[in-house]
Amino acid sequence: MYLEEIFGLKGKTAVVTGGGRGIGQTIAIGLAKAGAEVVIISRSGAAETVRMIRENGGNAYDLCADVTDEAEVHTAVSEIIKRSGKIDILFNNAGICIHKSTLDASIAEWRSVIDINLTGEYIMAREVGRTMIENGIRGTIVNMASMSGSIVNIPQWQASYNASKAGVIHLTKSLAAEWIGYGIRVNSLSPGYIATPMSADVPQELKEAWEPLMPMHRMGKPEELIPAVLYLVSPASGYTTGTDVIVDGGYTCV
Repeated sequence: MYLEEIFGLKGKTAVVTGGGRGIGQTIAIGLAKAGAEVVIISRSGAAETVRMIRENGGNAYDLCADVTDEAEVHTAVSEIIKRSGKIDILFNNAGICIHKSTLDASIAEWRSVIDINLTGEYIMAREVGRTMIENGIRGTIVNMASMSGSIVNIPQWQASYNASKAGVIHLTKSLAAEWIGYGIRVNSLSPGYIATPMSADVPQELKEAWEPLMPMHRMGKPEELIPAVLYLVSPASGYTTGTDVIVDGGYTCV
């Protein structure tokens, strides 16, 4: 009962972007298990995630929208307000990574990463934050950052990704300070190397190079991020805002 009071999300509506697979899918399921109604926004839909949540007795639906398109985001958020009445939680997760050196990557690739990872999170946070403020919701926003916003990954080169995630961390702090007067808390989550479909596409030689650098000598599991997110979006973290929570198996401490 005590844990339900401080970590439970019953009666809350949570929006998850990029929830069709990987970390987003895992977090969406975790939020639903904690009692939240979950709305997933993605470019290609998230029917499988919705099915998994409903089969476990949860409540969820999905909407298609590109987080880099202001009009599509506005339409999606308006539809959520129409169907669910409010938004209490945003897990701002959609993102991409391109492993290329600065000399090899094109400006179009740079802009693509920055547009989705940073501008997309800004657009989503702004639209949801505005809705929370207009409806008097003392909500919570968790922006997806990365340990790459604090360190430079090796041996792969990914300046665009690293820069985008460093931007997310400081965007988070800026929004936290700006919206604290409205009772809206904004924090970021910085995972380390997590075993997801995105990492499955990474060459095996990179994974073999990463493992010796991790104090735990293994990649994290997506479900190991759920407790951190539940803390950040629940009453348990009522005095926490503007914080970047790093979950990386100790990678950034050595």
